Amino acid sequence: MKTVTRLIAPVLCVLVGIVASGTASAQGSPAAAAAEAKNSIESIQAVQSATGITLKVTLKQPLEGQLGSFSVSNPARVAIDLPSTSNGTGKTAQTIGEGDVRSVNIVQVADRTRLVINLLRPLAYDTKIEGRELLINLAVATAKSPEATTTARFAEQKGGPDAHSIRDINFRRGKDGEGRVVIDLSDANTGIDIRQSGTKLIVDFLKTSAPDRLRKSLDVTDFGTPITNVTTIQQGGAVRMTITPTGMWEHNAYQTDNQFVLEVKPSQEDPRKLVQGSSRAVKYAGEKLSLNFQNIDVRSVLQVISDFTNFNIITSDSVTGSLTLRLKDVPWDQALEIILQAKGLDLRKNGNVIWIAPREELAAREKLELESKMQINDLEPLRTETFQINYHSAKAIFDGILKDKEKTILSKRGAVIMDERSNKLIVTDTAQRLDDVRRMLGDIDLPARQVLIEAQIIEAEDSFSRNLGARFGVHNTGGTAGGGRYALGGNVADTGYHTGQVSDTPNFLTDALSFNNPASSIAGKSAGQFALTLWNSAATRFLNLEISALEADGRGRVVSRPRVMTADQIEALIEQGVEIPYQNATSSGATSVQFRKANLSLKVKPQITPDGRVAMSLDINKDTPNTSIATGAGVAIDTKHVKTEVLVENGGTVVIGGIFQQETKGVVTKVPLLGDLPVLGYLFRNDEKSDKKIELMVFITPKILTDQVVSR
Repeated sequence: MKTVTRLIAPVLCVLVGIVASGTASAQGSPAAAAAEAKNSIESIQAVQSATGITLKVTLKQPLEGQLGSFSVSNPARVAIDLPSTSNGTGKTAQTIGEGDVRSVNIVQVADRTRLVINLLRPLAYDTKIEGRELLINLAVATAKSPEATTTARFAEQKGGPDAHSIRDINFRRGKDGEGRVVIDLSDANTGIDIRQSGTKLIVDFLKTSAPDRLRKSLDVTDFGTPITNVTTIQQGGAVRMTITPTGMWEHNAYQTDNQFVLEVKPSQEDPRKLVQGSSRAVKYAGEKLSLNFQNIDVRSVLQVISDFTNFNIITSDSVTGSLTLRLKDVPWDQALEIILQAKGLDLRKNGNVIWIAPREELAAREKLELESKMQINDLEPLRTETFQINYHSAKAIFDGILKDKEKTILSKRGAVIMDERSNKLIVTDTAQRLDDVRRMLGDIDLPARQVLIEAQIIEAEDSFSRNLGARFGVHNTGGTAGGGRYALGGNVADTGYHTGQVSDTPNFLTDALSFNNPASSIAGKSAGQFALTLWNSAATRFLNLEISALEADGRGRVVSRPRVMTADQIEALIEQGVEIPYQNATSSGATSVQFRKANLSLKVKPQITPDGRVAMSLDINKDTPNTSIATGAGVAIDTKHVKTEVLVENGGTVVIGGIFQQETKGVVTKVPLLGDLPVLGYLFRNDEKSDKKIELMVFITPKILTDQVVSR
């Protein structure tokens, strides 16, 4: 529809001119309209200039009243409204054919005439009145250097010097981080020029004064907007406001009656686009247009927006009044919202039809509609329908949703019966409420998705032990018992046996090996021994030496893999182990036997997220009895426990916990001084060294099962 409309642009131009008149009563014959108009258009001429095209509109007499104008970019047009002016050219269209200007449509309604300039592409424009001539300058908006200046004129100045004033200046921060400079004017006819000079915005209020309290510099950095400073000074007969933004920004300005708003919002360059633009989501998404009207009827502005958007706008009879509106390059939906807020109106949209009325009137009408629907519901006949519940519990739905009369979706006349045996709900209510129940059951009565959760608990142990020891003895059995014989640790009265003896009487090892530091056993295993005995030719002097050593190197791994399958958001538990009895004393002194579990268990509650991941609440236990620490009351239990909540991708594996233990130990038993001798000291000491490493890691892997996997 929009494409066809743009093919008949001249016809639309005529429609735009007709609806901009204000009221239906103003539409009369051309002769009557010309009689009401005080002025008329005599001719239109196009002049080529260095910057663009200038349209010279010659009038019968100097123009009185405020010009109204607006522009659209697609299709490219500029519309100029001439108040109290009739069409004296005798034609409704004139071909220009100069540059980007194709033609001009001249449309007269009542005492107003609209010039619709049809362009090949959007052009910047401004207007100037010189006596009986209206000059419309059309130029191409070109990219300029940072030092260049671009000017947007909101209104032509009316009145003598210092005819206008600024009453107040406020600064506000919008919810999207934009900065708004709000200026309250004494009247709506103040001339305003906006231009960008380098990195600053300059706003000139022509023939306007400002009180001393407003002539100052405002530091607005703390507001967190692109604007950092707003400076207002009196410059001759005008007020100049300089706005200093920072970073990348874009601006727009609009005026409603006596309030002028300049808005600067942040923007950033999107690398996917060839031109700069804001990449964040914006509230307004309509095509941009420019409006410039002075004391125009509200209905006429709404009709202009209707023609621009191809929406059908219906206005209530209570929509009246006029406003001054100056907008430049503003989305049409934002322009419509500004108009509605300024006049206290609201809208309701149905398809491509928009109904506009005062807020109170819309609220009252909707209240009447709701009351009428409630009365109809009280008189509507009841129906009964049976709903089969397939994947849910009829009792759970009845108790949770339909049982409570204050929270149910049934009407006050509705009733429901639940049959647990057949898992059905029998509902009696109006047809509309039955449809609501049907939709609700369709949303919740769905097969639960299945999740397979596999936990892997790995215990790895690496141990190393080494023990070294020696036993050493010397004795002399020759000589006299009174002093010639001697022994280190033995009984010299006994001939004794030496290393390698087969008899145990006398005990040579305890009698003759006085330095007794053998290597201790490891895990019940005795150390290896190397023994040596030396004696003289007379067998009266003996030297006994025994070296013992033991080394143990162990590696082990225990892997436990509990797995369980459950439905979405349903807790599951799997465990395996033993129950260990123990005695428990009561308050009366009697004892009773109780049991404590030593289990490998996995407790999990999964939840499938909308993006296909699995959120899990996990509780994993691995308990084992420790028989080495047993008491009269029972056996100790080694406990390994992890409890957490994680979010894992479907089929992914994540480590949810781990414990690493390392025990290093060294023990030296020696004879003082002798055990510290180099080399020989090993004969008088015992060395024990051990290094033990234990690591525990817990892995979790969830898998969402498809319907095909579950069915198999």
